[in-house]
Amino acid sequence: MNVPPPRLPGTDDPRALLLALYRTAVERALPAQGLAAHLPTPPDPARGRTVVIGAGKAGGAMAAALDALWPASAPLSGLVVTRYGHVPPAWRERPGRIEVVEAAHPVPDEAGRQAAARIAQLVRGLSSDDLVIALISGGGSALLSLPAPGLTLADKQAVNEALLASGAAIDEMNGVRKHLSAIKGGRLARAAAPARMVTLLISDVPGDDPSVIASGPTVPDASTCADALSICRRYGIVLPAAARAGLESGSFETPKPGDACFRGHEWRLIATPQASLQAAAAAARSIGLAAHVLSDEIEGESREVGKVHAALARAVARRGEPFVRPCVILSGGETTVTVRARAPGAPRGRGGRATEFLLGCAIALQGQPGVHVLAADTDGIDGIEDNAGAFVAPDTLARAAALGIRPAERLDANDAYGFFSALGDLVQTGPTFTNVNDFRALLVL
Repeated sequence: MNVPPPRLPGTDDPRALLLALYRTAVERALPAQGLAAHLPTPPDPARGRTVVIGAGKAGGAMAAALDALWPASAPLSGLVVTRYGHVPPAWRERPGRIEVVEAAHPVPDEAGRQAAARIAQLVRGLSSDDLVIALISGGGSALLSLPAPGLTLADKQAVNEALLASGAAIDEMNGVRKHLSAIKGGRLARAAAPARMVTLLISDVPGDDPSVIASGPTVPDASTCADALSICRRYGIVLPAAARAGLESGSFETPKPGDACFRGHEWRLIATPQASLQAAAAAARSIGLAAHVLSDEIEGESREVGKVHAALARAVARRGEPFVRPCVILSGGETTVTVRARAPGAPRGRGGRATEFLLGCAIALQGQPGVHVLAADTDGIDGIEDNAGAFVAPDTLARAAALGIRPAERLDANDAYGFFSALGDLVQTGPTFTNVNDFRALLVL
């Protein structure tokens, strides 16, 4: 479905313009925009049934879109798990044919374990006449948490917390998670065989690899137990004894490409980071503003990525290279935050990838005139906070200095949230009911 670019504010209101571009990117990624073109044909109701399963931050909205589009005469049932607070209000008030439950993210909880167990049970005993529709989006790794045999939920929580603090990239984290799971890494497809399966995906990962999105519960996994062990060694992740034994013995291996359990399966991307960036770029061009998409696959330490973006914006502002101003520079991907050790008794810093990117960017910009920046997570939640992201303006550092706030100290403490909150520069949207990961826009006037 092609959505015309919205009417945007002009460059005389940089903050409103950047926020409008962010909202345009989010709108493009909503399930209702892209689901219709990818729906499979319902099975013959006299012979088979349609079972819907799924997990992710967009799970509730995907279930609502599917229910609205699926023929009323065609039977439909199933279970989808999403993050707490991410069920669309209209669906909460009037649920449809698919049950939607909530669980914790980014660290799994008992509600997620129970939901995963129920989903695994739903697909058992199906026939080749049955259809399984899997609705998969980012966040599903934590929400669909069924520990591998011999592991406990507490084991999974400990490993997950260590991975989140380690600075590991998303494909590395999910490479470990899927091997410690009884349901991810293609195992859910194995449980559903020989049913026909169609997986509909909203990508939140660089490269849009379906085996990485939510740790690929319904698609083949080319990674190995040895890979998972290597990642844990690289980042100093301490594994429970049962987890190490399962990985070292290979008993936690996942179904590989070519496995018979995937025969006849299809997967389809209904929303991607690149499509959202291109939608924002088209919106900017509609008001005569040049727009440049760097990449939807940018990874790395958030603060360092912020410095690189700042260097590019300064070059444009000061020398007109490599782009001519005025322009907006867009990028996406998934950066990481390595949580620094803090002194005993010191308060824990607050902030996610977007705000840490912005604090690194603000310090490197040095108050560069004419440069305004927004970074936000497209799911509306930056890490575990109540904001999607924040703004940086030419006067950000000056206003912080007037309040006695030292940016470098806040960055060292991983307290970017506290920095931007004190300035009143947080972007707070609430859950958006989709997730195509990081959105960054640098406006150079």
